[in-house]
Amino acid sequence: MIGHDSRQVERKVISILRILSESPQPLGARLIARQLKEHGVELGERGVRYHLKLMDGQGLTRSAERWDGREITSLGIEELNNALVADKIGFVLEKMELLAFRTSFNIERVTGLVPVNISLFPKQRFDEALKSMKAAFEVGLSVSNLVAMAPEGERLGDVLVPKGKVGLATACSIIINSSLLKANVPIDSRFGGVLQIRNNQPLRFVNLIYYSGTTLDPSEVFIQARMTDVQGVVRRGEGKILANFREIPALCQSLVEKVTNQLKEVGLNGLIMMGNPGEAVCGISVGLNRVGMILLGGLNPIAAAEEAGIEVETHAMSTLLEYQDLIKFQSLI
Repeated sequence: MIGHDSRQVERKVISILRILSESPQPLGARLIARQLKEHGVELGERGVRYHLKLMDGQGLTRSAERWDGREITSLGIEELNNALVADKIGFVLEKMELLAFRTSFNIERVTGLVPVNISLFPKQRFDEALKSMKAAFEVGLSVSNLVAMAPEGERLGDVLVPKGKVGLATACSIIINSSLLKANVPIDSRFGGVLQIRNNQPLRFVNLIYYSGTTLDPSEVFIQARMTDVQGVVRRGEGKILANFREIPALCQSLVEKVTNQLKEVGLNGLIMMGNPGEAVCGISVGLNRVGMILLGGLNPIAAAEEAGIEVETHAMSTLLEYQDLIKFQSLI
């Protein structure tokens, strides 16, 4: 049997590997220690250096050639995928809750940090990608038409755009979770899925992954598997888009409507539809005194680019950006 101390060490190693795997650039011990603390793991900079030295010896990490810090190796990625699966279950839900808590956007003042996804495009195909995403933004298949762009070597929040890439930040539907949290509305994030659209109206979920039972972000999975048809919705009003399902107490419905309307007024519109108390929404049942909500997936424009054959490296629910630093997507065209 693995002892308690051994499991604690293994969890720290897996946490470090997870942080390195989610970063597009190498990270030093100080940044790793800071991110570990945000994930509830108390390990100082000196402790991180000690673990990194051991991990280098095991071939899980290595010193970066052109950057200060460490990067994960292929062996490290394999170890991350295989180790402590039980501990990783529900990690996506924990990540969502943490990002919602860290979001500081204030609806009244229209300032503060907004949660975003980061997508990395090949530099030579970025203009082509913009054209393929344009219609998805125009018809409202995104949480917002406010974005941020950065060339190689510059940062989008915590993310450094690597060489040969262009980074695009798109608003994430976690902004609704955060705004409801600040309004003291409890919200249950149930799953991410693929929503079928017919005659420009939501019909039913055809695929779904529960946040509480997955180690992977559902939207990333569906995009990589090419399970969407965002371009079909744009062109014919028929297709499949990324969407998320939330539940709220029925007593809070009027307050939720107020908050989502306020967000919409400042260009943050993630709500597709809200059901009635106790009634199923697009085939998904809810409790007697509960209301179901369907939210847009913030990565729908990115899915449209993938459908056009443009390979994109996507980091869902990646970081936070100041609302004032966001620009309209149309200004990039």
